[in-house]
Amino acid sequence: MSIDRRDFMKFSALSAFALPLGQQKELPKPIAELKPMTGGAKPITRDEYLQRQETARRCMHEAGIDAVLLAGGSSLFYFTGARWGTSERMFAMIFPAKGEPGWVTPAFEKGRALEQIKFGSDVRTWEEDESPYQLAASILRDRGIVAGHLGVEETVDFRFSDGVAKAAPALKITSADPVTARCRRVKSSHEIELIRLANQITLRAFEAAVMTLREGITHYELGANIAAAHQKLGIQGGALVLFGEHSASPHGTVTPQKLREGDIVLIDGGGSVEGYSSDITRTTVFGKPSDRQLRVWEIEHRAQAAALRAARAGAACEDVDAAARKVIVDAGFGPGYKYFTHRVGHGIGLDGHEWTYLVRGNKTKLEPGMTFSNEPGIYIPGEFGVRLEDIMVITENGAELMTGQAASITHPFISMPGSERAVSN
Repeated sequence: MSIDRRDFMKFSALSAFALPLGQQKELPKPIAELKPMTGGAKPITRDEYLQRQETARRCMHEAGIDAVLLAGGSSLFYFTGARWGTSERMFAMIFPAKGEPGWVTPAFEKGRALEQIKFGSDVRTWEEDESPYQLAASILRDRGIVAGHLGVEETVDFRFSDGVAKAAPALKITSADPVTARCRRVKSSHEIELIRLANQITLRAFEAAVMTLREGITHYELGANIAAAHQKLGIQGGALVLFGEHSASPHGTVTPQKLREGDIVLIDGGGSVEGYSSDITRTTVFGKPSDRQLRVWEIEHRAQAAALRAARAGAACEDVDAAARKVIVDAGFGPGYKYFTHRVGHGIGLDGHEWTYLVRGNKTKLEPGMTFSNEPGIYIPGEFGVRLEDIMVITENGAELMTGQAASITHPFISMPGSERAVSN
């Protein structure tokens, strides 16, 4: 999983609170009083992984893909439970449409690899002066795959796919998205449960941290408090924090910030439970909001509600973006991307951003079990920005916000009655 600018800002806040809680200075009371919320979280079971692999094989058959190449990252974890980072050394699984998977690992990493590998016993090692690509080709040959189509998962390094392609020149390299993205974009009830819990934890962490606001606090200090709150609640998490005019930059700035009376406070972040992500944004104000701040927040609130109503099974992804954008443009903050500068949402699961996306031009139809961020925004350069973000799940009857919709700019952690669900007609 790559780290984008916003992720960097979030993890910068995490690093400010990297030491164990017992070694830190005294925590603010609202954070110190938090208790873990993860007691009911259940990991994905072996049977669930096996079911995912069987679904993947059906998708491979339909797509005409003979095997899939997976390296370290979220898709490998999704199908096998193996947690492995990325580096210049190839660690990979060859997952055939028929037969058991085969693994390629650096020889000196074999012990660590065997701790992670729970499916398949064919583990082939390469020394530092040997080619892992020839090993991958040999795994394919031993399964009768000499020609045909090898699907490559989208995050696999080019050097890996290129190396395998040269070692098995009769194979046609193709995208594995019809298998990996297709499987991952519709969540099971267990996955939805974990995503919901992660978001509930993040919302509670934000609420506790916002209670620590004071004149002169820096955005780094508030970020550290948010990280500490997540840790007290039982997970690792953090947030991008923006004050005042800096909130008009959707993914932040490196400029130092100190809080002043009347400033907008925008916080955007999350964590994960059993690998499943949260992503929430709340916008409030330190002190009494101005009429302009109130108006923009209310427009944003209506735009988020419009997106929720548009998100229903059978609708196109682009329809959800259009519904939110119409509210914002009709209110005078247009045209197009002028003030609402990004898409309305992204898929979410093991990755904070994953397929598919709620954006103009994406005609993919929504299905029950898909999960997305719902995050329209209005950003006024030189003044402030407002973004509200909650995760929604598509249901048989409409869509549901997992944490409800914020009630007001002054009460962003109280949900409006009935705001969490939109039912299709």
